[in-house]
Amino acid sequence: MKILANDGISQAGENALKEAGLQLLEHKVAQEQLAPFINEHQVDVLLVRSATQVRKELIDACPSLKIIGRGGIGMDNIDVEYARAKGILVINTPTASSRSVAEMVFAHFFSLARFLHESNRTMPLEGELKFSELKKSYSKAVELQGKNLGIIGFGSIGKEVAKMGIALGMNIEIFTRTPRTETLTLNFMDGQAVHFEISTTQDLQAFLSNKDFISLHTPKSEGYIIDQNQFEQMKDGVFIANTARGGVINEVALLDAIESGKVAGAALDVFENEPHPELALLMHPQLSLSPHLGGNTMDAQEKIGTELAAQIIQFFKN
Repeated sequence: MKILANDGISQAGENALKEAGLQLLEHKVAQEQLAPFINEHQVDVLLVRSATQVRKELIDACPSLKIIGRGGIGMDNIDVEYARAKGILVINTPTASSRSVAEMVFAHFFSLARFLHESNRTMPLEGELKFSELKKSYSKAVELQGKNLGIIGFGSIGKEVAKMGIALGMNIEIFTRTPRTETLTLNFMDGQAVHFEISTTQDLQAFLSNKDFISLHTPKSEGYIIDQNQFEQMKDGVFIANTARGGVINEVALLDAIESGKVAGAALDVFENEPHPELALLMHPQLSLSPHLGGNTMDAQEKIGTELAAQIIQFFKN
């Protein structure tokens, strides 16, 4: 059985596949050459991340495919239902990168709350001559403990964000479109565990009205989840992070909300016009930015690789 990991796979995943006697093709094939390559080598399994697009045309052109695997949670780049209708197994790793994304959320929140995103830009340029002025300009920092954290979406990443917020002493509220009650477990180094039962809210206006920090964790949606109207419902000085999908926040409305003082700062790991974010976003001093790095840690990649390998091995065993 031949496997093409077109967007790469971790060493642990590679080792597991090879130990199971499966052939891994170590190539990075350009999108326009992908169908000929798959057919020439009679590839059974195509593994991708976010770069490679697996659309109907590719699926129709490659009758040898038995499995399409996505390293990560979202499968926006795969025509999932069409593939399944053609008898192809579509798999992903919905929890492997959750911790990494959640840690990225708080990396951005800490950076915004303590002005690190801006001071890291200005200190190399002005730190020698304007040290005292810079110190004064960044003096209105805030702690996260005791603040209200709102989480939109309650999948595996939303749950990890909630657990981290609880550990920091934040007040947690979750918004989902349908009511849910979940039990979250915080495990500690000495074997102790603490359980929290959280019920979600469906009243978005009330949810937005008192939050100090808001983090989005939703799939790609039709239209904006956060637009001008939603910004107007928020309390002044809110911090917002989007590590979910580009297009869930209206970026023009976000900049307007920052200029008006409604939003104190925002973190963007994903963008509407990715991979070419708007210059107005890239240059804004109240934005903490990263180039879609949420799940890109060595730890997450190891988990993704081993989880994909386990699912593929189980498929061929059966």
